[in-house]
Amino acid sequence: MSEILALVEGAVYIERVALSSPANVRKARAAIKKAFQVQMDGLGFAMVEILSPCPTNWKMTSVQAWQWVDEEMAKEFPPGVIKDTTAKKDAS
Repeated sequence: MSEILALVEGAVYIERVALSSPANVRKARAAIKKAFQVQMDGLGFAMVEILSPCPTNWKMTSVQAWQWVDEEMAKEFPPGVIKDTTAKKDAS
């Protein structure tokens, strides 16, 4: 979804994050905060796609679900910044 939305005119910040470790949760928090700031500043469309484990529905332990997100889900949907043109907008 992120790659498709990055092509849309007006999209300025698109990132995908994974909630697969405490460090990644902190990264997700920062990405969400930035996305809200982009929207509040009127720079354009911002979105954060979140890869989140669901151990209950997956019938796994929490650790197994985190590992599955890292080892399987992140292969198909790699976390990272997909598009960020906010620096260009800030300079204007």
